[in-house]
Amino acid sequence: MTGLLKLTWVEIKIFLREPLGVIGSVVVPLFVFFAVSGASAPAPASEQLRQPGIDPAFAPALSAMMLALGAVTSLVAIVSIYREGGILKRLRATPLQPLTILSSHVIVKLLFTFVTVILMVLAGKRFFPPTIKVAAWSFVAALMLTTFCILAIGFLIASVVPTARFAQPLATLILYPMLALSGLFFPIDLLPVQVQSVARVLPLAAAVSFLRGAWTGDPWTAHRGDLVVLAVTLGVCTALSAKVFRWE
Repeated sequence: MTGLLKLTWVEIKIFLREPLGVIGSVVVPLFVFFAVSGASAPAPASEQLRQPGIDPAFAPALSAMMLALGAVTSLVAIVSIYREGGILKRLRATPLQPLTILSSHVIVKLLFTFVTVILMVLAGKRFFPPTIKVAAWSFVAALMLTTFCILAIGFLIASVVPTARFAQPLATLILYPMLALSGLFFPIDLLPVQVQSVARVLPLAAAVSFLRGAWTGDPWTAHRGDLVVLAVTLGVCTALSAKVFRWE
């Protein structure tokens, strides 16, 4: 446990030394949240969110997905850079267990995800009208669980990507088409019938549905299917990563 805490603290300091990583993990999701919801202008935002055509869960769901995907792409890049630079090989030669080394990266991503979503929820409580009920802590917990499951996809990508130069482009090529089919920007029912069946079992579609429901106060039991898809994603990607992960 001491080794995990020390390594996690080192990874936090390394992450904070890279301004672009902090901007992408904290600033960009918050900016998207304010821009989409109109929270920078409190009165107009209140009027917009009262209109029946506006989905009050769109802004937080979009920001949350950007936050989760940012954590995944960052994880892929860091693991790939560490492997290419021989850092993973040297870490593995230490008394630290492989699980400890990899867990520290997950903890760092979850920590910054938690900080950012708390800031987002606090901003939402300040600017959203009182008539809009938000299940804040349910949403925070849902995002943490969602991010944890989606990070498994990142580890699988990082396990097979050849070099650090291709890490983030490959992650983007895999994740963002899934986001386009997730139902976040338009209903899945509008897709061709053949595509609908694929879209409904994508992990990002389950994540979007789960996060939207959590924001509006749905009980988690109402999203059993989404939770099953996320759990299967976590299990399958973790098992595959364990088989194909390369330390050097």
